[in-house]
Amino acid sequence: MADPIVLTGEQLDQLLLGNKPLLILISNGEGLRGDFSTAFKKAVDDNPDMIFARIDPTTYPEVAQRYEVGSKPVLFGWCCGAEIFRRNRPWGTDVPLAIEMMQNAVKQTQPVEEQAIMEQPVSNETENKQLIVEDKPIAVTDATFEAEVLNHDKPVLIDFWAEWCGPCRMVAPTLEKLAKEFAGQIRIAKVNVDENPGLSQAFKVMSIPTIMLVKERTIVFSQPGALPEPAFRDLIQQLIALDMSKVKTQQQPAQ
Repeated sequence: MADPIVLTGEQLDQLLLGNKPLLILISNGEGLRGDFSTAFKKAVDDNPDMIFARIDPTTYPEVAQRYEVGSKPVLFGWCCGAEIFRRNRPWGTDVPLAIEMMQNAVKQTQPVEEQAIMEQPVSNETENKQLIVEDKPIAVTDATFEAEVLNHDKPVLIDFWAEWCGPCRMVAPTLEKLAKEFAGQIRIAKVNVDENPGLSQAFKVMSIPTIMLVKERTIVFSQPGALPEPAFRDLIQQLIALDMSKVKTQQQPAQ
């Protein structure tokens, strides 16, 4: 069984500039679960198209600072110039999930022309729109919520905000970035509470920003307050991976 590559800070920077999917364990070995270590090493042999590496943040503190890593182990996935996956204190089951997300990210980097080359020419406007990957947050209103959120075929992160809200303005650039990073996997929607009192009242939004996650017409998360980028990324990754068949029936349907 092969071992992951042990990196220096300079080697990490070089690998991040490449196009090959990279799964990195940022850890000094303390607090690392045995099931994760076994799964991570096994994945090295099973996935020759990916790079598996580890780096000690105590030896290279600049790496820990740059990627906001504390004293706990972090599994970090990078592909095509963007962070794809992050899990603090990873379990063995996180390894196949990370690999799947990395493989999906590689597929999404293929040019639209290559993806459509085997398709017959179409004149239908709706079919043409399907080739466009949404990579920006969209504005949602009382009138469009059902169509743009409840009936959307992807999970949706909703940001309830207002122009006068300072924390809302702080969150906005992060959501812009994550909309690009997770394009094709999730929709990010923004609801201006001043302009859409119906939605604010329906979902009992008492303070802003409030972040809500919806999947298959079901609210699976709702919390007020501005979150840091790693927390948003972790929420999105969990939402994408969430198996709705296992969600408890008492969770609130978004209807």
